[in-house]
Amino acid sequence: MPAKLSVNLNAIAMLRNRRDLPWPSVIGLGRLALAAGAHGLTVHPRPDERHTRHSDVPEIRALIDDEFPKAEFNIEGYPSEDFLALVEKHQPEQVTLVPDDPAQATSDHGWNFVEEAGFLTPIVKRLKKGGLRVSLFSDADPDGMRAARDTGADRIELYTGPYGSYHSDSAKAAKEVERLGKTADAALAAGLQVNAGHDLVVANLPALVKRIPALAEVSIGHGLTADALEYGMAGTVGRFLKACGW
Repeated sequence: MPAKLSVNLNAIAMLRNRRDLPWPSVIGLGRLALAAGAHGLTVHPRPDERHTRHSDVPEIRALIDDEFPKAEFNIEGYPSEDFLALVEKHQPEQVTLVPDDPAQATSDHGWNFVEEAGFLTPIVKRLKKGGLRVSLFSDADPDGMRAARDTGADRIELYTGPYGSYHSDSAKAAKEVERLGKTADAALAAGLQVNAGHDLVVANLPALVKRIPALAEVSIGHGLTADALEYGMAGTVGRFLKACGW
């Protein structure tokens, strides 16, 4: 089965937050994305709420529950106590733990699974006890996959930012796809499922999904939102689904 597509709504929320107005509508565009065939919605509600606001979370939960019950809700973030309380209250199908500093503009690295095992393991246990699937943001590092598994997580999410940055250098992009692929191979061998996200676009998705045919999900926000300005949300979701192999 091709990788499922989860539409990250943060870039839409950032546009909305430029004015004290309710548009563009995060919920409205999330509805359009799901109606066009997206398999889920992703948000990353940071402490300063510069993108998705905490008040968006229950509305997205209700949208999925009421109108698209087969879709999944994925909430990303650094596992502070406030974040953990948020996800435990609203019960997303997946929680993706990211080692973000609040001052970061965007996620730019994965966890060091060996060094941070003592921090991550009890958090993963807490979330899984609550019935949530847990994914951990990961660099392209095959050697870390056993340590990732030992935290108790279900999945990793490959950080594909470096791959996306090589959009004008096909040789470097090919090398990065192979690094990501070897990490995915190691993760799958360790019993983890594999997601991917960051700076993925229609042009670079096919090579990634070809190298990682077992890829479970891609979470895409910035590139997808940029394309939606040209093709509309429904048309853009169709383009990204095709790039994933649907």
